Amino acid sequence: MLKINVSQEQGNVPVTLIGITGQLDGQSYQDLIGATQDLYKNGSRNVLLDLSELTYISSAGLVAFHTIALLLRGEPTPDTEQGWAALKSVERSRSSGLQKNVKLLNPRAEIIHVLDMVGYTAIFEIFSDRQKAIESF
Repeated sequence: MLKINVSQEQGNVPVTLIGITGQLDGQSYQDLIGATQDLYKNGSRNVLLDLSELTYISSAGLVAFHTIALLLRGEPTPDTEQGWAALKSVERSRSSGLQKNVKLLNPRAEIIHVLDMVGYTAIFEIFSDRQKAIESF
């Protein structure tokens, strides 16, 4: 089960902190995308994903991170029902370099391993210090 906790922080710009607890997988990734879409509609443009309580991420969770990055850049998002096609569109994020509007906070070692394996550590900034992460936007 996935739990999503949202709070607002103020750094150089407003930052939406999304805490993710539990497992981000095929059963829950749409919940994270939906929550972020709602936040975006309400004006959130900079998101810090707190992964300190995320215990597992599947390929669907990786699709969620990618979709959030596209959304916050104002780009069209893939149809997440298309599975592998959505994951393959990750190449667009890789070619655009480091994400400026979504960053990651405190992922556990096993999550970092997955992120590194798929190349996400090259496109998502990862922070261990909450305040530094907020001020980085």
